[in-house]
Amino acid sequence: MPDRKPLISGNWKMNLNHFEATATLDKLRYLLSKDDYEAVDVSVHPPFTDIRTVQTFLESEKVPIALGAQNCHWEANGAYTGEVAPGMLFKLNVSYVIVGHSERREIFGEDDIIVARKVKSVFENGMTPILCCGETLEEREGEATRGKVTGQIHAGIEALKPEQVASMVLAYEPIWAIGTGRTASAEDAQQVCSWIRAKVKEMKGADAAKAVRIQYGGSVKAGNAAELMSQPDIDGALVGGAALDPEEFARIVQFRLS
Repeated sequence: MPDRKPLISGNWKMNLNHFEATATLDKLRYLLSKDDYEAVDVSVHPPFTDIRTVQTFLESEKVPIALGAQNCHWEANGAYTGEVAPGMLFKLNVSYVIVGHSERREIFGEDDIIVARKVKSVFENGMTPILCCGETLEEREGEATRGKVTGQIHAGIEALKPEQVASMVLAYEPIWAIGTGRTASAEDAQQVCSWIRAKVKEMKGADAAKAVRIQYGGSVKAGNAAELMSQPDIDGALVGGAALDPEEFARIVQFRLS
């Protein structure tokens, strides 16, 4: 199996004010050890209003957790009320930016064109995109999963160089499994992640396909993390609700001990 270090990312979504963020991280740092960080990369993705607080905490306490964001705009600046430029995030030492999450696509109408612009802009500003893809229950039942997911990947990486794709993160998040308590079986998740890797190989070559990390997201919990992570094409998890509970999130990070 290729040497891809797993990445466990906690997407806090629209939860936790900056006081709660500090308390959550304070608990998490005592639950995770040096061995955990050597085995797994960890990132947290707080709301924009928490990012400066989280940055200060992680850096002052020397916690080796990467700081992430949940979204950004694609332009450097301008009259975009309510938006945040990628360069602003970079100045706060943000490492990873989630792009194209299904909630952004479904609720806020972000299409593949917008998502591709954001991916490109995140790279141009010195950060790593976590590009999300996934299908609805209707698409799954209609056997349209492969076309939907690989189509989103195609649009998101088409303009990128192979070495950029090799360094980024892709995240498969079946929409029907997000926040529903339903999880794709490990076998189903592996099947789709293998299709994603094959698409990368087809478009950007074997080296990029071998190197790119693919996360699974969708009701990931401590109880199912180890089985998901044992699959050959799953290199991490994009964790939602369980990331708000430091003890549960720590157990996900420690999946290798299960």
